[in-house]
Amino acid sequence: MSTSNAVPVSLAEIARIAGVGRAAVSNWRRRHDSFPSRIGGTDVSPQFSLAEVEKWLRDNDKLKDVGGREFLWPRFEALGSRDESGLAIAESARRMRTPRARTATPNLSVEAVELIGEAARLGRSEGPRETFEFLLQRWLDTHVRQLSTTPPQLAVLMTRIALGTRLGKNDRGLTVFDPACGTGHLSAAAAQEYDGPDLRLLGCERDPALAALASARLGFAIEGRDVRVEFATADALRDDPFTDLRADIALCNPPFNERDWGYEELATDQRWTHGLPPRTEPELAWVQHLLAHVRPGGSAVVVLPPAVASRKAGRRIRGSLLRTGTLRAVVALPPGSAQPHSVSLQLWVLRAAPEGSAAGPTGQDALLVDATQFGKAGAREPGPEWEALTNFVLAAVAELDRPDRALPEGAVRVSLLDLLDDEVDVTPGRYTASSAEPSGVELAASWEDLAGSLSELGNLMRHLSKLDFAGDEPRTTATVGDLVKAGALTLRAGQQPSDTSAPDRDPAVPLLTVPDLLTDGAPSGMIPPGSAHTVAEPGDVVVAGVVRAFKAWVHEGPPVALGPQLYALRVDPDKLDAHFLAGCLRAPANGRQAGTHASSSSRVDIRRLNVLQLPLEEQAEYAETFRRLTTFEQLLTRAECVGKGLVNDVSDRLAAGGLTAGR
Repeated sequence: MSTSNAVPVSLAEIARIAGVGRAAVSNWRRRHDSFPSRIGGTDVSPQFSLAEVEKWLRDNDKLKDVGGREFLWPRFEALGSRDESGLAIAESARRMRTPRARTATPNLSVEAVELIGEAARLGRSEGPRETFEFLLQRWLDTHVRQLSTTPPQLAVLMTRIALGTRLGKNDRGLTVFDPACGTGHLSAAAAQEYDGPDLRLLGCERDPALAALASARLGFAIEGRDVRVEFATADALRDDPFTDLRADIALCNPPFNERDWGYEELATDQRWTHGLPPRTEPELAWVQHLLAHVRPGGSAVVVLPPAVASRKAGRRIRGSLLRTGTLRAVVALPPGSAQPHSVSLQLWVLRAAPEGSAAGPTGQDALLVDATQFGKAGAREPGPEWEALTNFVLAAVAELDRPDRALPEGAVRVSLLDLLDDEVDVTPGRYTASSAEPSGVELAASWEDLAGSLSELGNLMRHLSKLDFAGDEPRTTATVGDLVKAGALTLRAGQQPSDTSAPDRDPAVPLLTVPDLLTDGAPSGMIPPGSAHTVAEPGDVVVAGVVRAFKAWVHEGPPVALGPQLYALRVDPDKLDAHFLAGCLRAPANGRQAGTHASSSSRVDIRRLNVLQLPLEEQAEYAETFRRLTTFEQLLTRAECVGKGLVNDVSDRLAAGGLTAGR
């Protein structure tokens, strides 16, 4: 077969198509002489022909419930150009909704036009919206280093804030404006959150591929509704296509740190009512652009990097925004809320002065909200606790215009007198940190908590220290693989789901991954119910098969789906005690001998883990001791956490003064 026009796919893509791990594909390649030959790439990252791979998978019955989308995406990727593949996906979506439509995007290659037709036919058979969302997500994942998108949860939060803070609500409809719309995440959230009449969604995007994808996304989001959608392809700052627009709300996640934003040619622009933005402050140009396009009493919510709140160059504009009552709130988000994930981004909540209001500010303070405590530090794919974060921020912002109401901890009202100093710094952490100092009652409770943990540790220590390990005779062991063959347990491997999202109406199953274990241990994803996925039930033993996170435990609580390198072992209760098994498996020496390499990223061969061979009644005694050892470890961790917190809290109190004399 000629490989000149073959669509190349990597081992990872083959694994995704087949719904297995990459290791399984490597095994197929080693064990089956009929596996397709490499057509490109390197020995480390080989590439194969998509057509040959599809034929081999079908011939060898390796495809489960795999739809045509998985085979379609590599062909879009093979178009080469980011813009052409993006425009082709957008055009495919239009053809899915309107089968008889002609291709509206000029200058597409012959290959792209043919692929659009195939994608449209597949979408109509497998679901137009589902097919488009699949292709769009793959496109975004492929070009993640070149694009910055707004996570759906953040888009919903921004929309709810804007809807809740605008003044002069009426029944005449809602106009939403996004001048840097990207692929339309914010507009889609607005369509989802607003179910009233006469919705208008207007946006602007200078990248033609992104603008086309945004239009395609909104075409599905508003299907069956009477909604006006208009996305212009233009540079919103330099060539504003909506000069006369006055929207009810504006939402924006603008590009950051762009020095070439039009400083020279826009120096006398009428939008700069709070002052000409310095060349180094393009974000403040976007802030004033939003304000120029909201009606009196309308709200704008914008994502900004934290430096905008404190940079010296922008203090004059920040001061004007505060003095006029336009900047109503600043919310500090946890790292991982949006790209760049390492930065604690901020939401600025702005509101145009209502008609007939006095020239002075509508309030004498600003609301500063520090929501950074809802982050999940250290995750490989970081992301905050979205539900808790959303509830906290909305509860704080709900009190924006009610100065007599109490605020949740982490939110403060700061008077303009305190904010309008030489720096005009509106960073929330600067003002909320001092209010977070623990009271004497809270300190006493922490000391009591520590004393209780230390007391329990002492009791366990006395018991564990008396364990008798006399006798050096080696005991008989069996590997997990042997126990599986003997029918004493079953072993199931977790896998990477093709889609970790599920509609709100479905009772989705939590998904636990190795990165979760490296942070707080809580599942960070969800999979749709009924998916063909390994699920750990109460009483199952779960093992992490990677050196850096190696552990084993008996699962308790509701069922949880397992991601790659996690395994579920279900014992025959007449042959094995689950807690005994977990205790044997998680022994560090056991993990070392079963490891495949010496690095921390290497795998642990679960089937090679050793388990003591003991009668069931003797296993029970070991199981109880393993439980006590686990409790001892948990108490040590808790005591360390509480102790460090006390050291920090007492240090802060001492540094602030107020120590009673004679103590």
